[in-house]
Amino acid sequence: MPKILIGVSALLMTLSLLFGFLNSSKLKGLRNEIVTTSSAREIADRARMASEKKLKAREVEFAAAANKATAAEAKATSAEADLTKAQNEKAELESKVQAREGQIADLKKRVAEATVGGVPGAPEGVSPNESKALLDDTKHQLEAAEREKSMLADKVRAAQDRVAAIEEEKKRRESGVNAPGVHGTILAVNQAYNFVVLSMGDRQGVVPNSEMLVMRRGALIGKIRISSVEPTTSIGDIITNSLARGVQVQPGDTVIYAGSNNSSS
Repeated sequence: MPKILIGVSALLMTLSLLFGFLNSSKLKGLRNEIVTTSSAREIADRARMASEKKLKAREVEFAAAANKATAAEAKATSAEADLTKAQNEKAELESKVQAREGQIADLKKRVAEATVGGVPGAPEGVSPNESKALLDDTKHQLEAAEREKSMLADKVRAAQDRVAAIEEEKKRRESGVNAPGVHGTILAVNQAYNFVVLSMGDRQGVVPNSEMLVMRRGALIGKIRISSVEPTTSIGDIITNSLARGVQVQPGDTVIYAGSNNSSS
């Protein structure tokens, strides 16, 4: 009987150790599974946050691009209004000049007739002194008209120059050609969206859709195309197939305009 009890006890102890080992292994497996699940969740959360951040950045970029497009459209509309106003002012001044020329011709005729046979249109019985006074008044009117014509002619020339300048600027913008000598540096590069921010803008003669060369230490490394222009800065899209393999545009690189716009990219 004692031997049986001892055998049963040994068996129970063995079973207990076996179940303990199995439970320990199962617990360890559950812990590993929890760690793996937690890690996967953290990775998924990080990916989701990165995706949301990228989406927000893209929305900001799109909003900025829309604002720039609206500003460019408003600027073009304003330029058209300025051109129309300048043309109207020029036409009005030319009309005034023509009117003054007619007045001057009429006054010159009256002075010539008065010199020969008295002031035309003067009442009968007018004394010589009164006739002289009428003639002098006519001459004064003629001098005033000629002075006004001269001033109007100066204004017409100024209006013509203004119209010509606005039309030339309009043609330059529509053709996408920068003013000669435009150059600057790259302030920032966004590799994710493939664009750069430049240190020059409208005031320096930069126009949308024009191409510029990217230089580094005197060597050409690629090209960019201007997409939007602000008064003192502008944004350009990197023409990726113009870059050599492994070369990237960097802040501090020089950009220059060197000739006509080349629409091929």
